[in-house]
Amino acid sequence: MNRFDQSKKRLANFAKYLPGGVNSNFRMGISPTPLVFERAEGPYLYDVDGNRLIDYYLGMGPIILGHNPEPVLKAVTEQLKYGILYAGQSEIEFEAARLFCEIVPCAELVRFNCAGSEVVQAALRVARAATGRSIIVKFEGHYHGWLDNVLWSIAPTPDQFGPETSPTPIPASAGQDLPAGQHTEVLPWNNPSILEDRLSRGDVAAVIMEPAMCNTSAIAPAQGYLEAVRRVCTETETILIFDEIITGFRLAPGGAQQHFGVTPDLATFGKAIANGFPVSALAGRRDLMEQMATGGVLHGGSYNALPAAMAAVVATLNELKKPETSNLLELQGKKLMTGIKDALTDAGVEAQVQGFPQIFHVALGASTPFSNYRDSLAADKACYVNFTTALLSHGVRALERGAWFLSAAHDDTAVDETIAGVAAVAKEI
Repeated sequence: MNRFDQSKKRLANFAKYLPGGVNSNFRMGISPTPLVFERAEGPYLYDVDGNRLIDYYLGMGPIILGHNPEPVLKAVTEQLKYGILYAGQSEIEFEAARLFCEIVPCAELVRFNCAGSEVVQAALRVARAATGRSIIVKFEGHYHGWLDNVLWSIAPTPDQFGPETSPTPIPASAGQDLPAGQHTEVLPWNNPSILEDRLSRGDVAAVIMEPAMCNTSAIAPAQGYLEAVRRVCTETETILIFDEIITGFRLAPGGAQQHFGVTPDLATFGKAIANGFPVSALAGRRDLMEQMATGGVLHGGSYNALPAAMAAVVATLNELKKPETSNLLELQGKKLMTGIKDALTDAGVEAQVQGFPQIFHVALGASTPFSNYRDSLAADKACYVNFTTALLSHGVRALERGAWFLSAAHDDTAVDETIAGVAAVAKEI
């Protein structure tokens, strides 16, 4: 595909200094080649070959207002006039914390960090300190960062994953410290009875989950599932942690916990919190969060609450709490989901389009909706990679894993052009 030759050449050059030519393994192996970009604006990316692409990667989730939104750029630029890093506190971080706690249901207190993987580790440490227990329960197909103790059963194959009622924990990386996962147990998601049976032993410190499986096929919780998990965690004095790195500020201003009306004890946030600036957060009940102040739990980071990044948080959250922003995401997302499904159906392509207007998933070759990780394996992933590769020729950039992120900058022009591109490719395949 010669329209991406410059990206391919530059990636080969980058590989002289960067492993694989990239700085994250999640950017490797993309068909026809990982792309190199020069600039971004609104819903569009512009690559080194001169292509304009409607962007549904959106930084893999953070870009919720669109690329380079004026309120965020203005706030960050203004803050930079006063310094970069203080190794102390700033008024802007207090404002970010106040705004955050007003918006997020579980947030009696909040701590800011830089990456999602970091705040997940902080959450687990707080839970263990508060309960005096060691075991963490996670779910098959849920992703909570790339550190050794949680990188288990992210995408196991059928010959690996064992019985559905008691999945075999599978490490996801070469070089992973296997003993680091000895206190991590894996269960199937969306099955409340199995979780209730496990927690009845009274030895689990925390249950951590994506409240909606947005790393796997944008799967919603079954009716009553989150409520059942909340109840059994309360009864067994187990800490319930929602990993809202993706769902936070996207499914609703207050995240999935606001959308579904179920409040966890702790929750982790990232991505959409600062529209692309490196910010994550741990929030939750005051007594748990105070473990980091008076309970001996160590949480640190030289770059935590970087003032310019906090300015981005304030600007982003102020935009997201406006009803018109949420309404726009809902409206355009529904239009896009419906348009994609109709285009595939009209072309005779069997597919499932499921999830939420702000983050949904397209699976080719699937005849029924997915309810857990194992269901998602019914998708024809090779065909979908061909689909997203062909979409590039129509000016649309969509993630190869099936997720589609939407931003407030995706106007009718971008959405209509996308649907037309999908319709053309659907006929081709």
